[in-house]
Amino acid sequence: MKKKYRIISLFILQLLFFNIKTYDALSFENSDNSNSYEINMKRDLLSIAVSYKDYVSDVEKNGDKVYLVMKSGKKILYDDMRSKSEDEKLERGTLKDMMEQTYILGPIKSVQPKNFNPGRIRSYQLMAEVYGKSEGEIQKQIEYIGNNGFSKNNGAASSLKKVFKEINSSSVSDGRISAYVYPTSGGYNYRFVRGTGRLSAHAYGIAIDLKTNKNDYWKWSNPKDATKRIASYPEKLIEIFESNNFIWGGKWGYFDIMHFEYRPEIIFKAKYFGDKCTDDVWYKGVNEEDEIVKKYISIIDEKLK
Repeated sequence: MKKKYRIISLFILQLLFFNIKTYDALSFENSDNSNSYEINMKRDLLSIAVSYKDYVSDVEKNGDKVYLVMKSGKKILYDDMRSKSEDEKLERGTLKDMMEQTYILGPIKSVQPKNFNPGRIRSYQLMAEVYGKSEGEIQKQIEYIGNNGFSKNNGAASSLKKVFKEINSSSVSDGRISAYVYPTSGGYNYRFVRGTGRLSAHAYGIAIDLKTNKNDYWKWSNPKDATKRIASYPEKLIEIFESNNFIWGGKWGYFDIMHFEYRPEIIFKAKYFGDKCTDDVWYKGVNEEDEIVKKYISIIDEKLK
């Protein structure tokens, strides 16, 4: 009888020990997840704030909600804590949704997985604050660079001018570059994405389509032919655009190979943070001597203690 009780007691102790260990592991995992979330949030906010420094004034925390505060007084929610489908994110993306996937810098050789589309989701509240809330507001800021209308706001048009200058210079030694660019297929065009109620990036004057090929768009082509097209793209051309804060639609699973879009926040995050979330200082890797960067690091650390 005593032996039986000893066995039962031993079993209970083992069970308690297992539960304690499991609880500790789960607590640690949850702590890690919480820490990772906070680090990523801070990095996202820094990437956006630095990239739109003339429009972002502050960060605000109210309970469990965090807002990016614009100079206009508009507060843009970072995360609505809702589980959303890809289509819902495209329609009503938050800042977190917009920054969720990290863009890949440099050349690629094939079509990306269908669910990998960094930068394809946009925060329309942010776009409206920076580039204009109506067709009239946006149009007032459009400057034409050749036949391509582009927004003067936030350095977009200036960056496109630099792109063309570098393209023309590089084309002297490599004629393939200009062959993929000209004639361009258009910049500013106030329109909605076909079949949706959301504005195209072209409507804000921040996107340009280069010379079109039948295999450039996911609705026109197939992954096999699109992969050949992507692999043929001059690496120097991609480098020129990315170094001037443009992302390439050729790096989306829903590929749009002719499409380049001015998205400095996406490039900033890709350049300095990548996909890694470590226990080091959350802003490790950025230029801490830059006054703008230093300013927003201070704001974020102060407001998100």
